[in-house]
Amino acid sequence: MDKWTEQNNRLIKLFQFKDFLKAFEFMKQVAAVADQMDHHPYWTNCYNKVYIELNTHSAGGIVTEKDNILAKAIDTIAHESIG
Repeated sequence: MDKWTEQNNRLIKLFQFKDFLKAFEFMKQVAAVADQMDHHPYWTNCYNKVYIELNTHSAGGIVTEKDNILAKAIDTIAHESIG
Protein backbone atom coordinates (compact mmCIF):
# COMPACT_ATOMS: atom_id res chain seq x y z
CA MET A 1 0.00 0.00 0.00
CA ASP A 2 1.30 3.47 -0.88
CA LYS A 3 2.36 5.89 1.83
CA TRP A 4 0.75 9.23 2.56
CA THR A 5 2.48 12.16 0.84
CA GLU A 6 2.80 15.55 2.49
CA GLN A 7 2.18 18.29 -0.04
CA ASN A 8 1.04 21.91 0.38
CA ASN A 9 0.42 21.44 4.13
CA ARG A 10 -1.75 18.38 3.53
CA LEU A 11 -1.38 14.63 3.83
CA ILE A 12 -2.69 13.13 0.60
CA LYS A 13 -3.40 9.62 -0.60
CA LEU A 14 -5.37 7.85 -3.31
CA PHE A 15 -7.06 4.56 -2.50
CA GLN A 16 -8.34 2.13 -5.12
CA PHE A 17 -10.88 -0.62 -4.52
CA LYS A 18 -12.48 -3.48 -6.45
CA ASP A 19 -15.59 -1.49 -7.27
CA PHE A 20 -17.81 1.42 -6.24
CA LEU A 21 -19.52 -0.48 -3.42
CA LYS A 22 -16.18 -1.35 -1.79
CA ALA A 23 -15.05 2.28 -2.11
CA PHE A 24 -18.30 3.51 -0.61
CA GLU A 25 -18.13 1.04 2.29
CA PHE A 26 -14.58 2.27 2.99
CA MET A 27 -15.84 5.86 3.01
CA LYS A 28 -18.64 4.97 5.45
CA GLN A 29 -16.14 3.38 7.84
CA VAL A 30 -13.75 6.33 7.57
CA ALA A 31 -16.64 8.74 8.15
CA ALA A 32 -17.50 7.03 11.44
CA VAL A 33 -13.92 7.22 12.72
CA ALA A 34 -13.42 10.81 11.52
CA ASP A 35 -16.65 11.88 13.18
CA GLN A 36 -15.60 10.27 16.48
CA MET A 37 -12.33 12.23 16.25
CA ASP A 38 -14.17 15.40 15.19
CA HIS A 39 -11.62 15.58 12.39
CA HIS A 40 -13.16 15.46 8.94
CA PRO A 41 -11.19 14.88 5.71
CA TYR A 42 -11.52 16.53 2.37
CA TRP A 43 -12.20 13.70 -0.05
CA THR A 44 -13.52 12.84 -3.46
CA ASN A 45 -14.80 9.60 -4.91
CA CYS A 46 -15.05 8.45 -8.50
CA TYR A 47 -16.20 4.86 -9.01
CA ASN A 48 -13.56 2.73 -7.25
CA LYS A 49 -11.15 5.49 -6.26
CA VAL A 50 -11.17 7.61 -3.11
CA TYR A 51 -8.80 10.58 -2.86
CA ILE A 52 -8.22 11.97 0.64
CA GLU A 53 -6.53 15.13 1.94
CA LEU A 54 -5.92 15.74 5.64
CA ASN A 55 -4.89 18.84 7.53
CA THR A 56 -5.99 20.56 10.71
CA HIS A 57 -8.03 23.69 10.04
CA SER A 58 -8.00 24.79 13.70
CA ALA A 59 -4.17 24.81 13.60
CA GLY A 60 -4.04 27.10 10.58
CA GLY A 61 -4.40 24.46 7.88
CA ILE A 62 -1.23 22.52 8.58
CA VAL A 63 -0.49 18.84 9.17
CA THR A 64 -0.61 17.94 12.86
CA GLU A 65 -0.47 14.78 14.96
CA LYS A 66 -4.26 14.60 14.67
CA ASP A 67 -3.85 14.13 10.91
CA ASN A 68 -1.25 11.41 11.37
CA ILE A 69 -3.51 9.56 13.80
CA LEU A 70 -6.44 9.71 11.38
CA ALA A 71 -4.19 8.67 8.47
CA LYS A 72 -3.13 5.55 10.38
CA ALA A 73 -6.76 4.73 11.17
CA ILE A 74 -7.68 5.19 7.50
CA ASP A 75 -4.84 2.88 6.45
CA THR A 76 -6.11 0.22 8.84
CA ILE A 77 -9.63 0.49 7.40
CA ALA A 78 -8.25 0.37 3.83
CA HIS A 79 -6.12 -2.68 4.61
CA GLU A 80 -9.19 -4.50 5.92
CA SER A 81 -11.29 -3.33 2.94
CA ILE A 82 -8.75 -4.12 0.23
CA GLY A 83 -6.96 -7.00 1.98
